[in-house]
Amino acid sequence: MGSEPVSETLSVAWALAWIRGAQAVLADHRMELIDLDRAIGDGDHGENMDRGFKAVVAKLDPASGNPEPASVQDVLKLVASTLMSTVGGAAGPLYGTAFLRAAKAVDGEVDADAVVALIAGGLEGIVARGKATTGEKTMVDAWTPAHEAAKEAALAGAAPAAVLRAAADAATAGAEATIPMLATKGRASYLGERSIGHKDPGATSTAYLLDAAAKAAGA
Repeated sequence: MGSEPVSETLSVAWALAWIRGAQAVLADHRMELIDLDRAIGDGDHGENMDRGFKAVVAKLDPASGNPEPASVQDVLKLVASTLMSTVGGAAGPLYGTAFLRAAKAVDGEVDADAVVALIAGGLEGIVARGKATTGEKTMVDAWTPAHEAAKEAALAGAAPAAVLRAAADAATAGAEATIPMLATKGRASYLGERSIGHKDPGATSTAYLLDAAAKAAGA
């Protein structure tokens, strides 16, 4: 008997597993994100992300009475609207816009090219909302390499799960690469050279989110 075939598309079951996995990992790393944000920001990133994704998962609970999302797009739209309404600070608008643009970029089940489009949509949303570019010590420094790695993997013929794994690994490396950067955008920029030597909390939460997406796909 041969091995199980590699899935060519990701369904709503994957999207639901992703968001539930993201909620769990953000809860586990809540204090880490708080500590990172205390060093160069308001100190509320971990709390905000934990609260926001707990609110999303609560809406996905059958006991909530809400209908279960019927598509990947529905899941992403639910995340967007919930984060925008429950998360304070910069994270709510940024991630809310990211998930909204990601939702607009996908339709039906998600193949490798749609994974790239989803990540591209997320990046476009963050850039549009935050007006940031690479090298400014923000979550863009994780999303941009994630998008580039996803594009390369898809062009090479990788399955959706492998495209997500490439994106997640690139985001993790991108977050680490923010440590020596001088922050020139957002609250961290007020610290000037004191921002050097600290990992950006938004880039870190991005890496956790994309890693959860890859794990939910089995990668």
